[in-house]
Amino acid sequence: MLNPASEQFETSLRAALPEACFRPLEPRYLEEPRGRFRARDALLLTPGSTAEVSEILRQANAARVAVIPYGGGTGLVGGQVGVGLERPVLLSLERMNTVRSVHPAENLLIAEGGVILSNVHAAADAAGRIFPLSLASEGSAQIGGLLGTNAGGVNMLRYGNARELCLGIEAVLADGSVMHGLKRLRKDNTGYDLRNLLIGSEGTLGVITAACLRLFSQPASRGTTAMVVRSPRDALTLLSQVQGRLGEGISAFELIHRTGLEFLAEVMPQVRLPFAQAPEWMVLLEIGLSGGLDADTALEQIFVEAAEAGVVLDGVMTSSDAQRDALWQMRESIPEANRLIGAITSHDISVPIETIPDFIPQAWERVQAIGPFRVNCFGHLGDGNLHFNTYPPKGEDRDRYSDWRVDISRQVHDLVQEYGGSVSAEHGIGRLKVGDLERYGDPGKLAAMRAIKTALDPAGILNPGVVLRAG
Repeated sequence: MLNPASEQFETSLRAALPEACFRPLEPRYLEEPRGRFRARDALLLTPGSTAEVSEILRQANAARVAVIPYGGGTGLVGGQVGVGLERPVLLSLERMNTVRSVHPAENLLIAEGGVILSNVHAAADAAGRIFPLSLASEGSAQIGGLLGTNAGGVNMLRYGNARELCLGIEAVLADGSVMHGLKRLRKDNTGYDLRNLLIGSEGTLGVITAACLRLFSQPASRGTTAMVVRSPRDALTLLSQVQGRLGEGISAFELIHRTGLEFLAEVMPQVRLPFAQAPEWMVLLEIGLSGGLDADTALEQIFVEAAEAGVVLDGVMTSSDAQRDALWQMRESIPEANRLIGAITSHDISVPIETIPDFIPQAWERVQAIGPFRVNCFGHLGDGNLHFNTYPPKGEDRDRYSDWRVDISRQVHDLVQEYGGSVSAEHGIGRLKVGDLERYGDPGKLAAMRAIKTALDPAGILNPGVVLRAG
């Protein structure tokens, strides 16, 4: 049984923490971006150090008060919202926003959990390096939250997800003890890998207060292009051709359907689109090559070969950073356009890459059998991660179809299961997909997860109801 953050509890915290840790609660802390999850109240705490986080968790654990770790608030599965909890602690690391050190010779950087992703990009760039994790919310998403959810992004094909970009973490466990794991080591076989256990745990096993992040050399030559293809099958053929020619030189390979471009034209007309008429399918491809190789020449050769083979129908090559930025602004604006249109259901899924050309039309058919919904299918083709979202007919409100939401998601997720895929590719489980994890998850894995949760957080104070159903 958990307790609310009472006046007595708050008074005890105020006696141990500086005044800067306490600030008025704003409505934005109580609601996630899609408006599906809302909390009633919370005690907002903004610690400025790992020691202060430790003190907060120590007292919360002793008083059995729930703690909701809060990053940039950009999560899409409700993990940052204390739904159904009576005045929990909302623990925001926004004041822990320092890049502690940069080590270009070692290709790594140490940042506190509250550092915004775009600021990590800037610190890496100043050192002549890149931190390749890239996603639409990089102007507000924080490192702690990105690691807590094991974020993916558009460059995962080449560089991997957040877990693969992290060498070590500093974290505070439920009882307030600090795990000091910021060693700048590539090799460290000294016991269990607690770093990878906490990464992706969505704040249910500990609070990530700092991380040692991997940096990479900046590509000597970079090129970006948008190419029109007839179908996802042709897009997959193109991916195979590009991989055969460039190997690890591919940074991103994004599949985009016409619906996404139509949504942009409908609600974000200021976003520049690459083609006068929206194609049925297109691919956004970016490559980065080492010295002595010219990316634009490589892309031109790829386009010519693919066009001659009938795989590519049209294309737009960029010749400046401004043109490249315009293409990526288009891709990164699609989630915002989706939000403005208003999705009935949103599915962050992954299936084996070779099965994508068969999966997409089957999923589309199952959705259309339920009702006349619009489908926006887009995502990271190179790693099998699709965003398969459904929307009401044009001019209608999504709330009219709220009763259909469960049936639509069940149809899509059942098909994902049939294909041996995952119902959560990069957004996490949060509160939204707890039931899905129970339905589709492996029983042995779930039993192990519950045992780990009990061992590290016996009082159940850390993000109760996220990932695993609260006892």
